[in-house]
Amino acid sequence: MAKIHVTTTINGAPTEFLCDANQTLLEVLRDTLGLTGSKEGCGTGDCGACSVMADGRLVCSCLTLAAEAEGMKIETIEGMADGEKLHPLQKKFIELAALQCGICTPGFLIASKALLEKYPNPTEEEVRYWLAGNLCRCTGYDKIVSAVMDVAAEMREAAE
Repeated sequence: MAKIHVTTTINGAPTEFLCDANQTLLEVLRDTLGLTGSKEGCGTGDCGACSVMADGRLVCSCLTLAAEAEGMKIETIEGMADGEKLHPLQKKFIELAALQCGICTPGFLIASKALLEKYPNPTEEEVRYWLAGNLCRCTGYDKIVSAVMDVAAEMREAAE
């Protein structure tokens, strides 16, 4: 089977790779490009552990064919920090212990960032609704929601 050549941008860097027609974006990110932050929790798009941004849209990379990334701008958890400087959401997740085993954390962080970029002043109900596609078996969600709400408030204060 012939490989497909894909040219894309991942975390701001021009990237090229070869993939099989049936290979998922998650497989290429992890196995070909060594970006192992996105996790496979279910392989069916039900848990959100593999969430990435594709052209500004939150997607499950386990359901996205790698070939579909052609020409897209992909953002993964590896691109969330600015070098050694953590994103405010990453800092707050650590501060509030909004993580435990870490399997779901990258997906929650990417989804939370997408939420705050689209809705900088979410209600708690909106945060819970937005993050409903991300499952966690360890935390119970309250610390995650609190972290997102705190960062939203801090970002609004900084903008004033």
